[in-house]
Amino acid sequence: MIDLAEDTPSNPLLRLGAQPIALTAAALLLLIAGVTSIAIWRAYTGAAPETDRVVASRQLQVRATQASEQLVEKTKGLEATQQESIDQLQVVQDQLQTMKKLLASQQADTKRLSEQVANLNESIDGLRQSFASVRATEADAPSVTPRKPARHRHASAHKRSRG
Repeated sequence: MIDLAEDTPSNPLLRLGAQPIALTAAALLLLIAGVTSIAIWRAYTGAAPETDRVVASRQLQVRATQASEQLVEKTKGLEATQQESIDQLQVVQDQLQTMKKLLASQQADTKRLSEQVANLNESIDGLRQSFASVRATEADAPSVTPRKPARHRHASAHKRSRG
C-alpha cells in the first residue's frame, strides 16, 4: 500500500500535467467556441467595431471639415463687415474734415462781419457826435433869419384868409 500512496499525486495540478494533450484540446475547444460565438454575434447584429470606428472617424472628419468651412465663411463675413465699418469710418472722417473746414470758414466770416459791424458802429458814433456838435454850434450862434418885408407878410396873410 505504501506503493499506491506514492503513485497517487496529492497535488491536483500534477494530475492535470499528466495528460497535457487533453488539457490542450480542451483549451483549444474553448478558444474556438469563443471565436465562433463572437463571429456569430457580429454577423447576427451586423456590428463590426472596425467598420464602426472607420465610419465614426470619417464622420468626425466630415464634421471637422464642415466646422472649418463655417469658420472660413464666418471669418470672410467678419472681414467684409470690418471693411464696411472701415469704409463708413473713412466717410465719417471725411465729412468731419469738411465740417471743420466749413466751421472755420464760417468763423472767419463771422469775425470779418463782426469787425465790419464794429467799424460801422464807430462810424455811426462819429456821425452822431459830429451831428451833435453841429447842432450845439447852431444853438450857440444867434439865428439870423431874414425878415420878409411887411407887404409880403400882409399879402400872404391875406391869401390865407381867402383860401
